[in-house]
Amino acid sequence: MESIDLNADLGEGVTDDPGLLAVVTSANVACGYHAGDAATMREVCFEAARLGVVIGAQVSYADRSGFGRRHLDVEFEVLREQVAHQVGMLHEIAREAGTGVAYLKPHGALYNRVVHDEEQARAVLVGSGDLPVLGLPGSVFLDIAVTLGRIVHREGFPDRAYTAEGRLVPRDQPGSVHEEPEVIAARALEMARSGQVASVCVHGDSPGAVHSAARVRHTLEQAGLVLRSFA
Repeated sequence: MESIDLNADLGEGVTDDPGLLAVVTSANVACGYHAGDAATMREVCFEAARLGVVIGAQVSYADRSGFGRRHLDVEFEVLREQVAHQVGMLHEIAREAGTGVAYLKPHGALYNRVVHDEEQARAVLVGSGDLPVLGLPGSVFLDIAVTLGRIVHREGFPDRAYTAEGRLVPRDQPGSVHEEPEVIAARALEMARSGQVASVCVHGDSPGAVHSAARVRHTLEQAGLVLRSFA
């Protein structure tokens, strides 16, 4: 049977983490640089371990005041060390919870930056060891990861609009974010059936995140897809 992963951002302090963990198959856990802290990471990791949800490290620029969405210019070695620190923190907490960190996914401005910036992409990859990576199809981040022998997984965003070049429409532009659960679910099914992605992401920082994720899961399962993590 065809399978698809459903991932969401957890530990950001802006949504119902237990509610999302009951729906998703992979959790991108904020590592403290754009949101979250050790206590939040611990809560998410323990609940994820209990439910069998796979944990990924969601690394970010050091930008808590901007929620990791401001475009920053960070030197290679600084960014490498920041990524290593974030991944290391989550590894330690995940071990306490009896689980582990299975993949890496950048957040916000860093996610969009490594789509086209080779230096920033390499810094993230070098800083994250040998973790499999989750990212946007066609990004230099995934291309470089392949050359380094890393396992790569591609994802789609049913709650975001895309440009003609396959990039995410910036959030400050009208229509960049889809909010209707029915629309999000229909787009998720289309992406899952395309065979182009291993995972679909529902953003966890919206008021209707749990409802949207649940609608996506229901729609995918009704279509005969098996929900399980790519990792």
